[in-house]
Amino acid sequence: MLQSETDVSRTPNCRSQRSTSPFITVLTRRSAIGTKKKKKMEQAFVWPWKSHKWATFLAISMFAFLLRMLVSLHSYSGAAVPPKYGDYEAQRHWMEITVHTPVKQWYQNTTDNDLRYWGLDYPPLTAYQSFVHGIFLNAVEPAAVALHTSRGYENTSSKLLMRWTVLSSDILVFFPAVLVFVALYYRQHANQEQAWALAMILLQPALMLIDHGHFQYNCISLGLAVGAAAAVIMRQELMACILFSLSLNHKQMSTYYAPAFFAHLLGRCFQCRSPVVGVMRLGVMVLATFAVCWWPFLSSWQSVLQVLSRLAPLERGLYEDYVANFWCSTSLLVKWKQFFSIPMLARLAMGMTIGASLPSMVQQILAPSAEGFLFSMLNSSFAFYLFAFQVHEKSVLLPVLPATLLALNEPQVLQYIVPIAVMSMLPLLWRDGLIIPYFALLSLFFLLPAHPVYGPQGKPNKQKGGIFKSSALNLLPFCSISGAVVLHLIYLFLHPPARYPFLFEALITVYCFVHFLALAIYTNWRQWFQPVDRAEVSADKEE
Repeated sequence: MLQSETDVSRTPNCRSQRSTSPFITVLTRRSAIGTKKKKKMEQAFVWPWKSHKWATFLAISMFAFLLRMLVSLHSYSGAAVPPKYGDYEAQRHWMEITVHTPVKQWYQNTTDNDLRYWGLDYPPLTAYQSFVHGIFLNAVEPAAVALHTSRGYENTSSKLLMRWTVLSSDILVFFPAVLVFVALYYRQHANQEQAWALAMILLQPALMLIDHGHFQYNCISLGLAVGAAAAVIMRQELMACILFSLSLNHKQMSTYYAPAFFAHLLGRCFQCRSPVVGVMRLGVMVLATFAVCWWPFLSSWQSVLQVLSRLAPLERGLYEDYVANFWCSTSLLVKWKQFFSIPMLARLAMGMTIGASLPSMVQQILAPSAEGFLFSMLNSSFAFYLFAFQVHEKSVLLPVLPATLLALNEPQVLQYIVPIAVMSMLPLLWRDGLIIPYFALLSLFFLLPAHPVYGPQGKPNKQKGGIFKSSALNLLPFCSISGAVVLHLIYLFLHPPARYPFLFEALITVYCFVHFLALAIYTNWRQWFQPVDRAEVSADKEE
């Protein structure tokens, strides 16, 4: 016999019954009074995906993929700009080298592999990825990856093939990882909130502009990091170690998340009955994953050092181009390179980075939790981006990712960091000829709703502990947006003084740095003062 709607709401786990049994919910509504039935049906029409979550997820994913395709129709890094072109040529050249030379020569300077011309400077997993994509291009259009003769090759068909290698990487790695993460981390939230969180991750402009506009494969390393974060939430620590080690072996910039993973997993080990055994199990898994990835280069210590030297090129200097971090922003007043040597600057940057990430690490070691771990990912990546040595302007993708993963927890942080991050790359994207997709994707992001219409169980969503609690602080968003608009107009329509040709780039850098620093201070504070998950603590004590 069917229970009435009132009785169902009093039974245990009634919320899971509603979400997993939509037909029972519909049948019980039929016995309600006509007016009440009408109101509930109107709410069902407002959010039709309440009983079709995965169809909605698919629609959002398809729209995100369409946007990536549209961005890929535009220009890319170094298009028709010899002699070294840009990142597009670098990726194509790596395919050429990995397909036509032995594995042991991929990181060595030889007659077939001139390291001065876009030599491989990413870990082995990137080289394997280039090899797989190179086989594909070599089978379809051999001239695109022909040894020596394909430098600067920019045939229309080859550019289409190259774009599809990024699109396929995105859809095979990043999209599934995000879908799994949202389904796990936000499983207690209403379906419409999960759909909104998914949209915030997949539709954020920065990654689309860099991977499918500028041309890179950040979707692979970031997708592996998201998968590792999902494994952490599932309490599958060994799987988290494997996936994050793979992320590190694809791009060394994933080190930005290393303090968060290390601190959280160490904190979990301390909660076990045998912490030493737990640490050893995780260590063995990390070493085994690295051994598999580095196996072709482990024949000699010299071979290992050759690869490592390519991953940490100190000769490139303190920072890359105009990046919105501490070193570049303060260099307007303090000429760091004149006062300190490169090795000294590297040690100084390392000390500041460790110091900035240490509070976040301590919090996770003492009280590891799922939400705290995501905050730690955000705060450790902020520490690296703001203070590390040799930071690229594209490295802003790393703090943006955990900010999008925390979309429902901190929507105001998300609304700030995404447009500021994209703005920090404006000079780079302007040089790449991507100004149209730049404004199109930013406009789309601002047009998306700031938060779901309804919170869990159909109640209005109320953000806890937002940034702006007083009427005076409510002026900050207006001032921030006004300043950004003014800087855009200056950069796009005015000419800098002849004496200071890069004045406008410097202004954008300082402006974005101030925002990032303020956000980093706030998110570190939020991590330390978030509520403790009592259920997790109780479960850990029972183990």
